[in-house]
Amino acid sequence: MDVGPCRWNLTAPWGNAQRPGYRSPLCKTMSPTFHRGPYQRESEEHMAGTTMTTAHLSLHGAARKAVCTTRWQVLGAGAVAVAMLSAAASPASAAAAGLEPALGVHGEVHLAIWSVNSDGPDFQAILSGAIGDYGPAQTVLPDGKVDPEHTRQMELELRHGTVRLYIDGIVSKFQAQTAHEPIYPATCSDYFSVTANVPLVAGSGTGAYRGIRGDFYSTLSGYEDQKTPPCTGGFLTQILLLTGSGTVSS
Repeated sequence: MDVGPCRWNLTAPWGNAQRPGYRSPLCKTMSPTFHRGPYQRESEEHMAGTTMTTAHLSLHGAARKAVCTTRWQVLGAGAVAVAMLSAAASPASAAAAGLEPALGVHGEVHLAIWSVNSDGPDFQAILSGAIGDYGPAQTVLPDGKVDPEHTRQMELELRHGTVRLYIDGIVSKFQAQTAHEPIYPATCSDYFSVTANVPLVAGSGTGAYRGIRGDFYSTLSGYEDQKTPPCTGGFLTQILLLTGSGTVSS
């Protein structure tokens, strides 16, 4: 009786393979030596009481395990490779990894960026029009480090990518106005408003905004109520708001 690789599952390692002579479905499918006729004859011989020596059983078990394991590893590696290639090609996976493909943007965009009760570097942003997106924003230096003085650039960390704005021009004009606060001494309140062109930083776009360019004609406004006279000690409440519209393309 042939006891070559993947002939019989005599040790029945899987739960429902308990009957003598049961053959692994994997081995029946993949073994190149399997033929329906001989298998049936071997099954009949085995069920009729054909005996096998301990040496035969050991040889059979080792060979079957080696062949089936090797073939299963090959198939498994192939399946993993296919899955990895599929994931790499998936837009959703690329987006999750920060590699969302640029879809191309062209048209008018409107933006609003604001902070509430803070002179710090953190803001929120929303864009509509040719770009519909939102997310946190932060004032940064050209090297990406946080800029608490708001002197150079602002990075918008949107859902589908990031982009930076040059804010140095409009902020300089804004700071010139704030030097004269309180604007309304009788009520210890302030209103500031300046306008300027705010360009996109070339090469700053990532994700869906790679290669984006353009600028926004913008207004930077500040609303502030200070502590009661003599209007010192900081603000009680404050809103900083940058709004603008412009045409962008990528």
